[in-house]
Amino acid sequence: MTWLRLVSSAILVTLVLSGATWGLDIWRARTAEARYPPDGEFVTVGGRRVHMVILGDQGPDLVLIHGASGSARDLTFALAPELAKRYRVFVPDRPGFGWSDPLPADHDTIFDQAELLQQASYAAGARKPIVLGHSYGGAVAIAWAVTLPDTLSGLVPVSSPSQMWSTPLPMLYQITAPPLGQALAVPLISAWTPPAVLTSEVEAVFAPQEMPQGYARWFGPGMTLREGTMRVNARQRAELKAQIKRMIPDYADLKLPVVSVHGDADTIVGEKIHAIPFTREVPGAELISLPGIGHMTPQVATDQVIAAVDRVEARATRR
Repeated sequence: MTWLRLVSSAILVTLVLSGATWGLDIWRARTAEARYPPDGEFVTVGGRRVHMVILGDQGPDLVLIHGASGSARDLTFALAPELAKRYRVFVPDRPGFGWSDPLPADHDTIFDQAELLQQASYAAGARKPIVLGHSYGGAVAIAWAVTLPDTLSGLVPVSSPSQMWSTPLPMLYQITAPPLGQALAVPLISAWTPPAVLTSEVEAVFAPQEMPQGYARWFGPGMTLREGTMRVNARQRAELKAQIKRMIPDYADLKLPVVSVHGDADTIVGEKIHAIPFTREVPGAELISLPGIGHMTPQVATDQVIAAVDRVEARATRR
């Protein structure tokens, strides 16, 4: 009965590995959460808590929406503190990230997120804010403008996807987005990814610029490595393309100040594929193109992003 012993051994190894993975997952998540406790306030919308950092006490209202694999901390590293010198800045954790509750899997589109963040920002005191979104958060910001145009005064997509693209879904999400990957691969990646690998992945997103000193420590990638957050992140990323396709026909109807910011060396969200056609399709939209700048514009081109916000605010004031 050699085969029976082999099967029994395999089952035993699987159970031991599963137990170790489960225990390590919990330990790593609790360690990250202890290191990065909530640093904002909570707003409850429809029974769900949205964590939001609010900076500044005067000036126009401004909402900043972070991208994939991140949290509000991404935009409070450099951008939000500078903007808070002359704006009231509201920086939420998107649902399922940081300290915000997730949305149901079947109601977690960029449109659902836009509605939730609009309601949460309003509850926190934001009235017809300018809305800035970086990367995936830019798609959420555009969805906000498309579906709730009377609730914002201007739009600033930063390194944002807005069009269709031909490249396949990255392998990580091909593995972690399907149900089997959500159940099996996510816990393994969450538990066993070495910290050095995690840091190198964050550094790579900054190419061709270098990651600013102190960013990784402030950003807290361990929060994104939590099982629940990884599942949300993978699912959202896998479904993004189809959701963007739905709103492209509405770009021509946008009637608010729009200034896009995009680096021409961005290899994650290409400027030629996204920002250039988007600003052509939206009436009166402008593009601030940044030569040699990659994807992490809020951290490496902070002044130019602030200039875009100021430009939108000036146009909104004249309307």
